[in-house]
Amino acid sequence: MTDVNMNFHTRKWVKPEDLNPNHTLFGGRLLQWIDEEAALYAIIQLENPHVVTKFISEINFISAPKQGDIIEIGIVATHFGNTSLTMRCEVRNKLTREPILSIEKIVFVNVDESGKPVPHKKTEITYVKDRL
Repeated sequence: MTDVNMNFHTRKWVKPEDLNPNHTLFGGRLLQWIDEEAALYAIIQLENPHVVTKFISEINFISAPKQGDIIEIGIVATHFGNTSLTMRCEVRNKLTREPILSIEKIVFVNVDESGKPVPHKKTEITYVKDRL
C-alpha cells in the first residue's frame, strides 16, 4: 500500500556481493541502503548535512529479492518535530512493483557541528526546485 506522496528516488541492482547464503538479498545490506537513503532525504529536507539516525521501528521483510533484481527505495516524511524528522520507508521491486520491505518510522535528528540536537524550523515537505 504505497503512499501517493512517497518518492522512489534510489534504485539498486542486487549483485552477487549483496547476497546471503540463501542467494537472496542480505537484509543488512538493504538496511544499509535504507539508512543512507533516509539520511540523504533528511539532509535535503532539513537543509543541514549534520543529521543522525535516532530510531528505526519494526522492519517488515515482505519478500526477498534475488540476484539481478532491481529494487527501489521510497521515503516520505510523516512528521516534523522540533529537532527531528520522522519518515516512512517502502522498498519494492522496480519492474514488478512487488513489495519487499516496509518500515513505519525512521527518525533522524538535526544536529549542529558538535553533534548536539538543534531546532530545524521546518514544518512540511519542501522540494529543492521550489527553494531555488
